[in-house]
Amino acid sequence: MTNGEVALLGIRHHGPGSARAVAAALAQWQPDAVLIEGPAEADAVVHLAAEKDLVPPVALLAHAVDDPAKAAFWPYAEFSPEWVAIRHAVDHDLPVRFIDLPAGYGFAPFTDADADADDHAADGAGPDELPADPLALLAEAAGHDDPERWWEDVVEHRAPGADALAPFAAVAEAMGALRAEGLGESRRDQLREAHMRQQIRAARRAGHRRIAVVCGAFHVPALETMPTVAHDRALLAGLPKKVRVDITWIPWTHRRLSQATGYGAGVQSPGWYHHLFTAVGDPVPRWLTRAAELLRAEDHPVSSAHVIEAVRLAETLAVLRGRPLAGLTETLDAVRAVLCEGSDVALELVRERLVVGDALGEVPDAAPAVPLQRDLARLQRSLRLKPAAAPRDLDLDLRKDTDAARSRLLHRLRLLGVEWGVPARSSVNSTGTFRESWRLCWQPEFAVRIAEAAQWGTTVEEAAVNKAVGTARAAVELAELTGLVETCLLAGLSGALPAVMRVLADCAALDTDVAHLAGALPALVRALRYGDVRGTEHGALAGAAAGLAERVCVGLPPACVGLDAESAAAMRARIDEVHGAIALLDPAASGTGTDTGTDTGGLADRWAAALRSLARREPTAGPATGAPGLLRGRAVRLLLDDGRLDSEEAGRRLRLVLSVANAPADAAGWVEGFLTGGGALLLHDPRLLALLDEWLGGVSGEVFTDVLPLLRRTFAGLEAGVRTTIGGRVAAGPLGVAPAAPEAVGELDPDRADAAVPVLAVLLGVGPKIPRQRAGRNT
Repeated sequence: MTNGEVALLGIRHHGPGSARAVAAALAQWQPDAVLIEGPAEADAVVHLAAEKDLVPPVALLAHAVDDPAKAAFWPYAEFSPEWVAIRHAVDHDLPVRFIDLPAGYGFAPFTDADADADDHAADGAGPDELPADPLALLAEAAGHDDPERWWEDVVEHRAPGADALAPFAAVAEAMGALRAEGLGESRRDQLREAHMRQQIRAARRAGHRRIAVVCGAFHVPALETMPTVAHDRALLAGLPKKVRVDITWIPWTHRRLSQATGYGAGVQSPGWYHHLFTAVGDPVPRWLTRAAELLRAEDHPVSSAHVIEAVRLAETLAVLRGRPLAGLTETLDAVRAVLCEGSDVALELVRERLVVGDALGEVPDAAPAVPLQRDLARLQRSLRLKPAAAPRDLDLDLRKDTDAARSRLLHRLRLLGVEWGVPARSSVNSTGTFRESWRLCWQPEFAVRIAEAAQWGTTVEEAAVNKAVGTARAAVELAELTGLVETCLLAGLSGALPAVMRVLADCAALDTDVAHLAGALPALVRALRYGDVRGTEHGALAGAAAGLAERVCVGLPPACVGLDAESAAAMRARIDEVHGAIALLDPAASGTGTDTGTDTGGLADRWAAALRSLARREPTAGPATGAPGLLRGRAVRLLLDDGRLDSEEAGRRLRLVLSVANAPADAAGWVEGFLTGGGALLLHDPRLLALLDEWLGGVSGEVFTDVLPLLRRTFAGLEAGVRTTIGGRVAAGPLGVAPAAPEAVGELDPDRADAAVPVLAVLLGVGPKIPRQRAGRNT
């Protein structure tokens, strides 16, 4: 409404109907200044709205200079009334000012409990976010149980009339009636409204005679009747000390607008609202056409006839429900019934892509930014990695320079807390270490994390190096340090490795816990493999890995004595990891070892000796005097798989464990450790299966109840085919020892053997075919 020289345009934030109404009112009123509810610091960057590269959705980001983690956002979409007012001002070369309390006050504690920093930063999202929803009360008074639907009917779907200011007068009157009852007022609101009034007075003093004020409808009554200047000064005298703040524009997303947090958030259908605001003519047929195109692209059979019927159904539903125009509810009902043929799965696709949407805004290079942000933008351009709100998969071949650089950037950002990329399962059928797969998805909040990370350096590499060194110095766990070393290798942070390795060496020298050492070793060995792919110098890393492995070999057997069930399970996982790591570290352990350039001096042999020692650590006077059966059985299985123990010896050990002299629970644990990782050996060596069957058949009923959970867990972990075959053999009858191989009779006859060679050659496909004999001839 107008008040002398001021037109108060009360709006609902992020409403396309309000945006159209504001555009019409500004065109009719023709102000010489535009004032907008928003942080006062934004005056310094509002001129960037004239840049063609500032494309909504965007947001104002304000953060405390001394503590970037304290930040707040003010997002705007193309259908936001504030954005329409900003664009009108810059297009007509009018002064535009933000009149809300400066954001610097939002990061300082208020004395009132309801005016803390978070609430203040999030405030301004319209009357529908107040504790008691004024829109709900107005909708109830009008006979509607859904305030969102009521607002759509009376505002969003209403075309501007001859008097573009009339709707704002009606909204102001309704809000005045509600505020007369004292609904929703707080000290925070009083402070904000006092500041807004001060800014309106300042605009008058500046000589402006036609001032348009765009603010939340709830604030209009407080701005209509101005109290004295002294009154407002007295209110504002209670403000805390203002914090220094930096402010800029950042890209925003429609999906982020739909989340019910922060200023102006909670818009359930930003994609739909964008369509309502930008579509020319009847929006429903156009939107249903877009939905049909989307479904056809996903291989759903949707024709033009489907679209026509969906339009008719949506319009009919609107009439039956007494609505002036088909809204989102009617349109989605038509989509589900006609286009999706009742499928909620297809409907969810429409909701995600069109109702919410993945639009991501853009900001110009001229927007203020910390140097770290500018360096990241440069890297994104040079590596052709454009941020996008929609998740996408990225497969990298680290043998290519560009892909290797992309990998380093993504790993460095993860170290800085910017999870733009998350490692994912590769879509390429390859197990080589030169392959990496990522799932990329840019989030607006990353702007805050980049501002926080700016304390570590002005470039991504410098910040990552300093962050790695700082993290290493603050680390207390050895596994955390080895994981950090692995990250440094992946991120190509050679500048951080010396400092991190010094901290690692000091920590490893002081740590005597074998479990910690065992948990740290695999990450170091993985880092060596990654270093090979990336061409990284890792001599010190290889030496540290070999040293850790030596200490694990020495300390493992005694460290396994007297462990309880939970600790034994954790140690078994550590043993498996170390076993794989040593196989990679020592080329002599297997054909897949990593040649690190460091002499491991028979590390695989020492590890095998440690496993043998562990396998012999049987309890002699109670469980506390020996290693748990789970670990002893696991040690035997690892030795057997590596060929350092034959099946006959493994069977002998199993026979001893399953004897009546051993506790059944310990024997069941031994079997679990022995069979973990695959039970096919029970099929290849029937003697082991017969021993196990004989032991299980002789266990008493009471003891069987105790060991059953362990056995069930053991056999549940075996392959389905192995379980089926074992069950079939047991069901077929008593299991005996496999028959011995027949002894060779006599010596080999070379002439008879040579006669069979041509036939064998044909069978194997390596010799000439034997001509088929004619029928009736003797062969």
